[in-house]
Amino acid sequence: MQREPFLRGRILIVDDQEEMVASIRRTLRAIGCLNVESTSDPLQVLAIYDRFQPDLILLDLRMPHLDGLAIMKHIKSRTEPRGYLPVLVLTGDLNPEARQAALALGAKDFLVKPCDPIELQLRVKNLLETRYLYVQLQARNETLEQAVRSRTADLEQAQTELVSRLGAAAVYRDHANVRHAGRVGRVAALIARDLGLPPDQVNMIGQAAPLHDVGMIGIADETLRKPEDELTPEQAAAMRAHTVLGARILGGSSSNLLHLAEVIALYHHENWDGTGYGRVKGDEIPLAARITAVADAFDTMTQDRRRLALSVPDARQEIERLSGVRFDPAVVAAFLRIQPAQLLPDLTRAAARQTPHASVRQPSESRRKAPVETQ
Repeated sequence: MQREPFLRGRILIVDDQEEMVASIRRTLRAIGCLNVESTSDPLQVLAIYDRFQPDLILLDLRMPHLDGLAIMKHIKSRTEPRGYLPVLVLTGDLNPEARQAALALGAKDFLVKPCDPIELQLRVKNLLETRYLYVQLQARNETLEQAVRSRTADLEQAQTELVSRLGAAAVYRDHANVRHAGRVGRVAALIARDLGLPPDQVNMIGQAAPLHDVGMIGIADETLRKPEDELTPEQAAAMRAHTVLGARILGGSSSNLLHLAEVIALYHHENWDGTGYGRVKGDEIPLAARITAVADAFDTMTQDRRRLALSVPDARQEIERLSGVRFDPAVVAAFLRIQPAQLLPDLTRAAARQTPHASVRQPSESRRKAPVETQ
């Protein structure tokens, strides 16, 4: 007949009376408990425990040199906080104080010596079965937790991909700027990291910043492709409305990432001195939006082919000039601490390709003073 699986559990017997240890071994062997270790020296218990990792301990309380309560204290410190290690206390004199002390240290059951063999077998079976069920439950919980972690990672990956594709969709109609969103995300993450933000926030800003112009999806092609200085008042108002539209597209989500993207979309055209779209100024502008504003302006200055693109050094100089006016000085300082080689590789290569003459080209005076709009 096949043994119950819990009877294969590891049992440690601790009693300073060798004849008692031998008697308990015979009693356990009779019900099929063969994975048993024992000691009559309480000073050896901890070494055996660490090596054997028992599923059940049969422990005498009254022993010389190191009593059962002291052993239980040491074992408790070695057991995981959520672990379940049953201890069956064996004693010839169980007074209320000793019983309470043993229970406080994790004892699960008691037997008075000399032990009745049938009662000992039944108690051992019950405790081993409980331990077995606990281990099985822990294993199942770990499997479920791993499945949840895997599913969560899949959902986060899907969300990240969705956010990336949504950001690309916002500029996809403009082939010159199709990579704009991704570049802004990368530079924004570099700035956030230099500001000392936690890694998870740096990562979120890097993922959310590409959605800054998602509201451009709702702008008519005629308006979107028209030079800024040729826009009618109605078209200019429509362009400015892309921040509100973007926030509406992203709003209402329970996702922290999309909520951050909503904030960035709504506020990334606010100026530090309050001369932007006029909703807020200074520290009232959310930090992620202030970071994105610098990243967006830098990419537009260096990459927009419809304008007089600046070299990387000239763009950095222009952003420094606008510190405290359009941009948060602290964000600008962080941006300027980033070496050009740390920026996107294509930007570094573009700067390297500039001719000496081209590298000193300056924007027109009107363009230098006007906020740079991202198309």
